[in-house]
Amino acid sequence: MKTGKLVWIIFLSALLVIPILYVFFHQTSIPATTEPIKEPQTVTDSGKEGQMPAHPQPQPEPTPPPPQEPPQLLWGVDTASKLDQAFLQCVIDNYGKPSVFGRYLETKEGVSTGLTPDEVELLHQQGIKIIPIYNHFTNATVYENGVKEAQEAIAYAQQLGIPEGKAIFADIEPTYPVDEAFIRGWVATLLGSPYKPGIYGVFTNDSTLTAAYQAAITVNQNVQSKTIIWSSNPDLGVTPQVNAPEFQPGAPANVPVSIWQYGIDGEACNIDTNLIQSTILDFLW
Repeated sequence: MKTGKLVWIIFLSALLVIPILYVFFHQTSIPATTEPIKEPQTVTDSGKEGQMPAHPQPQPEPTPPPPQEPPQLLWGVDTASKLDQAFLQCVIDNYGKPSVFGRYLETKEGVSTGLTPDEVELLHQQGIKIIPIYNHFTNATVYENGVKEAQEAIAYAQQLGIPEGKAIFADIEPTYPVDEAFIRGWVATLLGSPYKPGIYGVFTNDSTLTAAYQAAITVNQNVQSKTIIWSSNPDLGVTPQVNAPEFQPGAPANVPVSIWQYGIDGEACNIDTNLIQSTILDFLW
């Protein structure tokens, strides 16, 4: 090969290789980066990134609680006389069949005859509940007396087989002296027993019983919250069941009356007539 031709071949090869070498060395001299590419961020109204704008959702209107229905009323009677089938039939024929019958726990000479097992069976066979009444005292004063009378009432109730959870009513007549201490003693003792305390009496705005009761609840709230009240005010007169009045006892607002004796001394039979709120039925026997 001639020398001149060889020189041209070398020269042309160099022209081709030199640009390739230049590009190679230039790229390797640039440092590579591994930093990821950031995605565009969305900024919400609150200034936080990466969240879609929050739109307030309409809130449902709160559902008001259902209105409380007033308690149902039952019609009943009470008597101080001995009860038998003939007496019960007299009541049914002249006044109507009672749902509740008030009877005394034990005989008090010249005042009342006591409840007997035969009477209990007769009433329960007819589906009639019993209001147990205790009346073996004439003085409703002093805390210790309240305790003592309650203990006697409990003993009578247990002899009759009255189950636990039932109420026993202290009969505090309008002629009896009464104070708040007796009421507290009665209530505390019954609450410490298997039974529930009840009080019967004339709860008018100005009666001594109302004043004693109101004084007692300032000392012990259980007197108000855990005692069933049976009031005989006002006396509208005995009526048949179909003619019973609306439940409107005349006691002050802080005396929660559950039984209203609205009529006293029936002519056809020796009974008084009552309206009873259904909320206390579980506490009657």
